[in-house]
Amino acid sequence: MKSIVLPAPIHYELLMQLLERHTQSALDHHPSQRQQLQDLLATLRKATLQQEYLEAECRRSGLTIEYRWSIHQNESPVGIPSASI
Repeated sequence: MKSIVLPAPIHYELLMQLLERHTQSALDHHPSQRQQLQDLLATLRKATLQQEYLEAECRRSGLTIEYRWSIHQNESPVGIPSASI
């Protein structure tokens, strides 16, 4: 059976930390852009939760999850199996 390929959870965390630690402070005097950044962060948090729900559903259905770190990986399984997490 083929694995369900998903981005590694660290991808979301990395994006959120970058935006919160670096981008946010650069927008202190730009309220409109700062609000857009807050909206983006909320969307990323929702995406993280949505992926967690998808992973839970896949596991309940007996599907294997393969986390990908790059889109350039070959098709052979090199992700972290869901059983080891």
